[in-house]
Amino acid sequence: MKKTLAMLTGLAMAFSLTACGGSTTAATTAAAAETTAAAQTEAEKAPETEAEKSGNDKLVVGFAQIGQESGWRDAETNDVQWYAARNTDTIELTFADAQQKQENQIKAIRNFIEMGVDVIVFPPVVETGWEAVLTECQEAGIPVILVDRGIDASAGDDLYTTMIASDHVWAGEQAAIVMNDLLGGKGKVVELEGTVGASAAVQRKKGFDEYIAANCPDIEILDSQTGDFTRSMGKEVMESFLKTYDDIDAVFCHNDDMALGAIEAIKEAGKKPGEDIKIIGVDGVKGAFEAILAGEMNCTVECTPILAEQIFETAAKLKNGETVDKWIMSADGVYTSDKVTQEVVDGRQY
Repeated sequence: MKKTLAMLTGLAMAFSLTACGGSTTAATTAAAAETTAAAQTEAEKAPETEAEKSGNDKLVVGFAQIGQESGWRDAETNDVQWYAARNTDTIELTFADAQQKQENQIKAIRNFIEMGVDVIVFPPVVETGWEAVLTECQEAGIPVILVDRGIDASAGDDLYTTMIASDHVWAGEQAAIVMNDLLGGKGKVVELEGTVGASAAVQRKKGFDEYIAANCPDIEILDSQTGDFTRSMGKEVMESFLKTYDDIDAVFCHNDDMALGAIEAIKEAGKKPGEDIKIIGVDGVKGAFEAILAGEMNCTVECTPILAEQIFETAAKLKNGETVDKWIMSADGVYTSDKVTQEVVDGRQY
């Protein structure tokens, strides 16, 4: 369209200059008018590119968030939105909240395809059921970045371009190692799992359970149930465990929000969290660090939600046609009571 408009401008200038010189014949004038009209018609027909529609060439990213099930998830959302807001000269973010429903995420992704965004980003609420919509992304030529969660390996990793995430199996293993140390190699444990079918829950459980089975013969996992990654469900399930078992020595929670809910249940049952029942969580949210400092929680395995810089830098590379690693790992750590000070708590961003 820009070339056509330039041609229109050139024709108009040529007509004006010739007319001022007084040498234009009627035939020449008519021909110029016909050419100008034809060019204008073609300009009206030519489709606008995304850059021309928006008036710029920003990196356009569609982000389909899972929802607001935890403080960790809110921190990830805030980080992405804050980063985009600080870089509005180069980034245009379209954000959707799926409210914990896969069908809403799929709908949002299809909307992004219709919009013609440059890159689609989302943390899959569950591992399975993505083949159709991710194939549509491929057909549209839109790269896909998975963040903090993956999809079922049997679906094939060619369905997405890259994944930016922690090693959740490693997180489960680290929790098991600390659990073994806390219990002196012997005790009875219950497990609060994350959302059923979520890769983070599946992999954290795999890491924890397999390490315990292979290396801790005197630690027994009494029970394992989902708390759906929420504080309220974590409390509810822990209450049920405490009524069912009177000899629980420790609880492993797939995220810190469920751990904080378990602390409430343990207190209400007249026991001391962190002492009578050891507690390990995953994520590294500020509330968990505060609980560790207060002696009510024993450990959290970090899984950072501060991923915006990695997300947008990777998206920019993909838009430019660059190749990136299939798995871009985030840097995480293990925090036990000896590593948590008030300074550490004050320094947490989430």
